[in-house]
Amino acid sequence: MLKIMIDGNQFEAAEGMTILQVMRANGIHVPTLCYHQALKPIGACKLCCVEALGRSGKPRILLSCVLKAREGLVVKTQGERVEKARALAFRNLFAMAPQSKRIRDLAEGYGVLLGPVADGCIRCRLCIHVCREIVDVAALTMADRDGVNFVVPKEGRCIGCGTCANICPTGAIQMKDEGGVRTVSIRDEVIGINALERCEACGRFFASQKFMRHVEMQTTEHADVKEHHRYCHSCAKLFSNRIRSSARLKRRG
Repeated sequence: MLKIMIDGNQFEAAEGMTILQVMRANGIHVPTLCYHQALKPIGACKLCCVEALGRSGKPRILLSCVLKAREGLVVKTQGERVEKARALAFRNLFAMAPQSKRIRDLAEGYGVLLGPVADGCIRCRLCIHVCREIVDVAALTMADRDGVNFVVPKEGRCIGCGTCANICPTGAIQMKDEGGVRTVSIRDEVIGINALERCEACGRFFASQKFMRHVEMQTTEHADVKEHHRYCHSCAKLFSNRIRSSARLKRRG
């Protein structure tokens, strides 16, 4: 049997055993994702890294799943070098699979913080600014949740205009019209649910009722000389073109 040192303790290993096998046989835990005992180890995830001090006396970061036990091998599963290499491996994996709860939970168990859960939001705050400065509703804000900033809704403020979804550069804010109702959301959190208005001409839903009322209130101080209609954009453009054409014909006549 071979004699090796792991974290200052001596263990025996059979010829051909890997350091990971020795550690598992003795209740020493290191994280792994790509290892399976029925398959030949490939060292893809790089999470099982250890610091090994071999015959040369120079410490190196190696993968325990492929590192074979040999007489006199000295191994450390902790320490600054190991923690740095393991954190890098976790971050590389998380960059490829940002929605993986398993990677996040495993990383947190080893003290590696991976930052906010990927939600498509880059915190550019365009949605917050346009809602406050242009729409004049201020239905969105930034909030600290467990040390991480998130764009969150202010309850009851959303008027369903959809401006935030249209301006979002990554598509993190979603807008869905279904059954005469518009739902605006970010992540799995609802920003607002609003009933939609039907076009008086074609009958299609085209804007939220609350948004239409908001526009009316915002324009009360303007001179009001036109007849009011509830037309969608397509119908309003169609009728406008017809009116202009009719006016040109009258002038020619």
